[in-house]
Amino acid sequence: MNAGEELPPSEVPITRTLIVAGAIASRDYQDVHHDAELARAKGSPDIFMNILTTNGLVGRYITDHFGPTAVLRRMAIRLGAPNYPGDTMVLTGTIEEVDGDTATVRVVGVNEIGRHVTGTVTVTVPSNNAATTPSNTPSAGPA
Repeated sequence: MNAGEELPPSEVPITRTLIVAGAIASRDYQDVHHDAELARAKGSPDIFMNILTTNGLVGRYITDHFGPTAVLRRMAIRLGAPNYPGDTMVLTGTIEEVDGDTATVRVVGVNEIGRHVTGTVTVTVPSNNAATTPSNTPSAGPA
């Protein structure tokens, strides 16, 4: 973990199911997150993702990179362009600061119409665990 290090980008297909399931899982029953007709009546072209689903996706992006022992300490995000069904959000990150086993990562998520999310995540990675990615995480099977 070094300041200036860039995390690999991650593409997240934004499906209608992801939007609705995320809203239900976070108990956000606002109609703009599950009813296209009512969303259009309120001026939106379709349903759109809620901030709690975005928050979860940002958290997963960080823990996917730093590994299963990573602990999210703080997340501060702001939404911009909505995520609609059919979009692809691309998450990118840059480590801004490192203090021992704790890093602050600037995260940006963009879709076809602009920046969906921007913010920072503070993550602690125990010193006995190097940053891992799914491709180099040891398997649990026999050696």
